[in-house]
Amino acid sequence: MAATVTRVDSSTPAHAEATDERKKKSIWSNLGFQVALSMVLGIIVGLVWPEFGASLKILGDIFLRLIKTAVAPLVFLTVVVGIVAAGDFKRIGKVGLLAMIYFEIVSTIALAVGLAFGNLSGVGRNLGSVTASANAAKGAAAAVKTAETSHVTFDQFLLGVFPDNFMGAFAKGELLQVLVIALIFGFGLMMLTPNKRKPIESGLNTISTAFFEFIHIIMRLAPIGTFGAVAYAVGANGTAVLISLATFVLAFYLLVILFVVVVLSAVCALFRINLFHLLRYIREEIIIMLGTASSESVLPRLLEKLPAYGASRQTVGLVLPTGYAFNLDGTSLFMSMGVIFLANAYNVPLSFQQELGILAVMLLTSKGAATVSGGSFVVFAATVTATGILPVEGLALIFGVYRFLSIAIATCNVIGNTVATVVVAKLAGEFNANV
Repeated sequence: MAATVTRVDSSTPAHAEATDERKKKSIWSNLGFQVALSMVLGIIVGLVWPEFGASLKILGDIFLRLIKTAVAPLVFLTVVVGIVAAGDFKRIGKVGLLAMIYFEIVSTIALAVGLAFGNLSGVGRNLGSVTASANAAKGAAAAVKTAETSHVTFDQFLLGVFPDNFMGAFAKGELLQVLVIALIFGFGLMMLTPNKRKPIESGLNTISTAFFEFIHIIMRLAPIGTFGAVAYAVGANGTAVLISLATFVLAFYLLVILFVVVVLSAVCALFRINLFHLLRYIREEIIIMLGTASSESVLPRLLEKLPAYGASRQTVGLVLPTGYAFNLDGTSLFMSMGVIFLANAYNVPLSFQQELGILAVMLLTSKGAATVSGGSFVVFAATVTATGILPVEGLALIFGVYRFLSIAIATCNVIGNTVATVVVAKLAGEFNANV
């Protein structure tokens, strides 16, 4: 009888009005909607008042800085807690090994797909007038300087993975170094007796929860940060640069879509994962990235959401942060297609052997890309310099529209890492569908 009364009450006009009111509130309070609206407003301001729009860059910078304050400690806490919760070295080793094998295979596929697409599409051809334009020349010195200062040898890269100061890794935001510290610290905790480990583990869990709440507060500022970042991108670059390089930008967006729909969809089908259901689940994070162009901005949210999707919290804590350093599919696509673009734009013929050599270089350099907006360009600049074949001055050609490219790069990186986390969880027997 009680159930019957409930059904009758739920159909009353008063209940319907309350439900409508909640729906109306949910639309305006939805973070994804707020960010999407901010993007539209940012584009309008950038086009109508370009100088004012360009001055709003500080809003996006402030938002990303706030996000960065929590990312390093949050990654440390998540990895350490994940290791301790795993309970044994064998379980951790299994997940880690599966993750690294997956990362290497998919990253290599991404680089190969980018090279193939660039060759087949002929992107960059007939752009001689663009390479000599004032828009391309603008910022050339900065781009060349970035390339020269960013080039590192393999020994330097390897040494840079290991920190020489515990707090320095956090202060500099060196994600790879933080991961190393977290792994060693987590293994150290596992060596303690249960009585000694329990209070430390409990304290780390409490601090981790506090950091997630800290992130929730910062994320309320996402619409403001998105508005400033988009207004700056449109206002600073204007329409001239976008029109002159529209072919490259659009071709890259098409490449990212094809990679997600074909390659990642095939991977998901192989492991019986519904890719589009997963994309719907992280749609708010995707919208946020469309505005911030930074995969780092959604890392804390994904660390919280993916366990609710079904992947064990331990697997998410280990695989996702590691993937941010070693599984950058979008960065791989950008680097390989960018190489072909520069070669075509400057009429530099590349033999098949040269392309294979460059691919081998990118397999290494792509692993060093930073997770913040702009990191992929820094690594790409270093790669172009390291080849000794491609014209370094051509970096300025991409520099002007990199902001728009970075939106697709960050989105692809996060989608790729989300898929990787779920796949590894399934392979390791650490997945239990909840959604």
